[in-house]
Amino acid sequence: MVKAVVLVKSPKKLIAARLRKIKSIYDSFPVTGQFDAVAFIDVNQLSEIKNITTQIQIIDGVDRTETMVEVE
Repeated sequence: MVKAVVLVKSPKKLIAARLRKIKSIYDSFPVTGQFDAVAFIDVNQLSEIKNITTQIQIIDGVDRTETMVEVE
């Protein structure tokens, strides 16, 4: 399994709830600071992370994302 954290910048309220609707995102919640929400991804292959981040980026109101992949 490959895990990643995606930080999401979006002025939209309830963005974290919208993120949880995406398959492979197992948790998401609003945060304070430079970003507005964080999403946790769990996939089988590293290549799947790009697909998930693309789905996040096309959500109306998402300004920017930053993805951090777990390293072992």
